[in-house]
Amino acid sequence: MNRGAILVIARLTLREAFRRRLLWALVGLTLLLVAVTGWLFGKAAEVTPLEGGAQQLILSQLLVMIAFMFSFVLTMTAAFAASPAIGPEIENGLLLAVLARPVRRSDVLLGRWLGLALVVVAYALAAGYLELAVVRLMTGYLPIDPLVAPVYLAGETLILLTLALVFSTRIAPVASGSIAVVGFGLAWMGGIAGGIGDYLNNDTLRNAGTIAHLVLPSDTLWRGAMFALEPPPDVLAAAGSQARIFTVSPFFAGTPPPLPWLAWSAAWIVATLAIGILLLRRREL
Repeated sequence: MNRGAILVIARLTLREAFRRRLLWALVGLTLLLVAVTGWLFGKAAEVTPLEGGAQQLILSQLLVMIAFMFSFVLTMTAAFAASPAIGPEIENGLLLAVLARPVRRSDVLLGRWLGLALVVVAYALAAGYLELAVVRLMTGYLPIDPLVAPVYLAGETLILLTLALVFSTRIAPVASGSIAVVGFGLAWMGGIAGGIGDYLNNDTLRNAGTIAHLVLPSDTLWRGAMFALEPPPDVLAAAGSQARIFTVSPFFAGTPPPLPWLAWSAAWIVATLAIGILLLRRREL
């Protein structure tokens, strides 16, 4: 593994992102989303305060729904930024010219991944913290762990970025991006099924959720983001709500992801990149 080559390719990937105006499109989309969010929460704050913690509960659910929309935007961005990263360069012969130098195929894949990861992670963190700051300004509300929620969303984005990049070594860009997005949706649905299984004590549904988290752990990190955006437990109690009732809700997480699942999410990224390197090495150029 040539670290110098990886860093060079990552830098070239960043330049390409600027040249394609990907970052500027993301900035414009973020500003629009923040403006809409500020207006929405400003209107919500004008409503007469409800008894107990009901208002904070409503604000938290609005915030989680906006975070889900934001996570979908991140997923689409990561998938369709990574999907043309390898395949087109193979088809037009550019990758063959690069590999004529002392650069390995693994260096190309890891350099592309690193460059794109810097873009999407920086965007996820900056936009996430800006969104939370606007909500705090307009309503005075802060969730249970506001600093951690954007980190979970950034990790979720890395998983989809990795998946689309690995698919790009073998199939067309549109197909690889589409498969990654569909995988994100299926993993989310699997997580909902697992939550219903926990609530009903149904092993079949519970196992379906476990399998979904093993195959694609994006929903694990999404549930971490949801938990971080929930109000404190005393607010739920004051609103007369029991956390167990919300288990079946796709916009509620009663507990943070266990440490073993977080470790698996990191290991999944490493293992998937290794598979991508193997696939790229075996492909004819």
